[in-house]
Amino acid sequence: MTDAQLWTMGPILAVALVVLMALLFYRAVARLFGVVIVPEDSAGIVNKKYVLVGQNRTLPDALAPGLHFGLWPWQYIVTLQKFITISQDTIGIVEARDGHPLKDGHVLARRVDCNSFQDARAFLEGGGERGPQMTVIPPGTYRINTALFTVQAMKVLDIPDNMLGVVTTKEGRPLAAGEIASPPVDGHNSFQDAQAFVDAGGGKGLQEQVMLAGRYFVNPRFATVEIKETTIVPIANVGVVIAYIGREGQDVTGDAFKHGNLVNKGEKGVWVEPMDPGKYPINPYTHRVEIVPTANVVLNWATGKTEAHNLDKNLSTITVRSSDGFTFNLDVSQIIHIPRSEAPKVIARFGSMVNLVTQVLEPTIGNYFRNAAQGSDVIDFLRTRRERQDDARKQISSALSDYNVVAVDTLIGDITPPEALMTTLTDRKLAEQEKVTYDTQRLAEETRKELQQATAMADTQASVVAAQRQVQIQEFQASAAVKTAEGQAASRKLVADGEAYATRATGNADAEKTKAVGTAEADVIKLKIASMDSGNYAGIEISKALASSGFKLVPDVVVSGTGGGADGGSSLVSVLLANLIQEGRSKRKE
Repeated sequence: MTDAQLWTMGPILAVALVVLMALLFYRAVARLFGVVIVPEDSAGIVNKKYVLVGQNRTLPDALAPGLHFGLWPWQYIVTLQKFITISQDTIGIVEARDGHPLKDGHVLARRVDCNSFQDARAFLEGGGERGPQMTVIPPGTYRINTALFTVQAMKVLDIPDNMLGVVTTKEGRPLAAGEIASPPVDGHNSFQDAQAFVDAGGGKGLQEQVMLAGRYFVNPRFATVEIKETTIVPIANVGVVIAYIGREGQDVTGDAFKHGNLVNKGEKGVWVEPMDPGKYPINPYTHRVEIVPTANVVLNWATGKTEAHNLDKNLSTITVRSSDGFTFNLDVSQIIHIPRSEAPKVIARFGSMVNLVTQVLEPTIGNYFRNAAQGSDVIDFLRTRRERQDDARKQISSALSDYNVVAVDTLIGDITPPEALMTTLTDRKLAEQEKVTYDTQRLAEETRKELQQATAMADTQASVVAAQRQVQIQEFQASAAVKTAEGQAASRKLVADGEAYATRATGNADAEKTKAVGTAEADVIKLKIASMDSGNYAGIEISKALASSGFKLVPDVVVSGTGGGADGGSSLVSVLLANLIQEGRSKRKE
């Protein structure tokens, strides 16, 4: 430090020193005249001197901040002390050094109204007892005479979420015979008002009532609080309550259920109504909650295989012996279901789910499969596995129904036959497979032969198809020809029938015509004959016929006859014959 700095600091130090000396002088002078100055953050503890005997006695009152007169130094000793401060996360535990003695059987002094022990005179005059006090001091600042009271700060009680506090008190009435916990009483604000608890008749020791999550000003000298987890009943489960305290109840199951008593809620024993899934503040020392699954539960009789519920952690693979003397192992899975209404009966009968498994399920299922194995050999047991499983489901379901348990299904898992037997079965199976292989090869050769035949037939299939088509064409053509001939014949027949019909009709018409004409001519001829001689008529007609035919009436050759008739007929015949002869000659010449 430089000389300039020393010269600067010098006056300041001098002023401070002067002030301090003046203050000490002021206090000394004031104290000499019986004046005591108590600062704002302090209290004055006064001890009165007994000059003759040389003793001091602490006065109960503590001096408040300010000026106090008449406290002559030869009569009183005044000691200044700071206020007592209790922080927000603590409470003040008080012990009194003066007062009446504690009553017999009590470990804590009863509460006296004394403004949180700041009014020591009121504490003493009100019958305050010395020793540990029931009442605690909450967070704050207090002017307490520490010559009469000692104050110890301790942390407040914090109970986390999903937790609860199990309380054991050190004050209260003694528990009655047979009681393991004190029943709840009212008015003590969760054990924060110890005097109210005692006045309400609260019992000493374990309390049935629990404290829920939160912050509490509980005197640790009055009660100890053990933090426990709340009881959680998971989904697909129910909680069966076993109460160790409460009034004696009557069995509500009737005569049909003879394996335990079920009582109503609030009574001692197994409650008939289970708790549904949720969180419950249950005192674990006064009540026990047995969790019973209401969904399907799988139990495995398989070494090293355990479900999440751990009910089958002590179960192992079942070892059985067959009728042919072989020992083998098999794994079994049993699915069970406990209805909600039957859960209290199961707990009343067995006490826990673990006992149900060990006392009923394990011997029932193990004995069934041991008995079943002894009734058959290993090979038959393996071969009839499905039938065994179906029979096991029926038999075990019938057996478990007597214990209020529903057997959903029984499943046989892995079966491990003896090694020697498996070797024999393997050899036999290999031989069977070789036979199958040979049969398969033989069938393959036969198939190949059939394939070749089919291939050859396929190669000639085109010709066969062409021939077949040609045959079909010929058949179609023949059928067509037959149909054509039949059609033509039918057509000709129809034409012939038509022509015949036409001819018959024409002939009939011509015949009718000719008949009519002939009849008419005959009638005319008859008339003509009637008018002349028949011979003359015949001659006339012949002449007409000759004239119309162009026949020569004067022949080229005249043949005279020797005889004639009267009608000249013979001469005419002769003429005709002459003409015919003449025509014959002419044709020969040509």
